[in-house]
Amino acid sequence: MASRKHLSGWTVLAAVLMIFGGIMTILEGVAAIAHDQVFTETRDYFFRYSLTGWGWIHLVLGVVILLAGVALFGGAVWARMVGVTLASLAALTNFLWIPHAPFWGIVLLAVNIAIVWALCTGDRRRVT
Repeated sequence: MASRKHLSGWTVLAAVLMIFGGIMTILEGVAAIAHDQVFTETRDYFFRYSLTGWGWIHLVLGVVILLAGVALFGGAVWARMVGVTLASLAALTNFLWIPHAPFWGIVLLAVNIAIVWALCTGDRRRVT
């Protein structure tokens, strides 16, 4: 029987949250690209950008987060470092997205913060 690398519970949590967050970010990006009426246009928001451009950013970021989450299940060390970086970047983009979709912006912001926390906390092995 082939040996499988043991993953801690925090790493599994981070991988699941990355896959979930990646899928939600992809859907958010597709909706923004399609100019769906789900999002509100804000006139006096400090950061002005087009919804289509922001939709492409969400789409690409979501795909990369999803792939890194899948790689994290495989025990890839690079996926942990990439996951922290991408989740931090996604947290920033979702913070800036709050005026357009307040509920999902806050939910995905919390998910990305939880990913960073789980990836930085996980894989503490007891040495005896």
